[in-house]
Amino acid sequence: MELEENLIEIISLSGDVKKKFLEAVKHAKNNEPEQAEAVYEEADDKLIKAHLKQTELINQEAGGDKLESSLLLTHAQDHLMTAILLKDMAREFMDLYKKIES
Repeated sequence: MELEENLIEIISLSGDVKKKFLEAVKHAKNNEPEQAEAVYEEADDKLIKAHLKQTELINQEAGGDKLESSLLLTHAQDHLMTAILLKDMAREFMDLYKKIES
């Protein structure tokens, strides 16, 4: 059961992260750079938590506890990977909006 709980936490955190990164871009688009940065940092903090959960699972498997592949595991990895990609894209968009406004 612990594995499923960790995977659900990764999915939940990653979903929140994606929402927050998009919110940060929206603030940047509305010429609200301070709010954009604050929301971006909040999202990044959650992303670190999700990534640490993933790292726990990787270390578990590296230590000999074989994790059974499942749809839930794949879904968690997909959400986390998408959140990490969105972090990079959000930063690019925020920088672009900042450049446009100056």
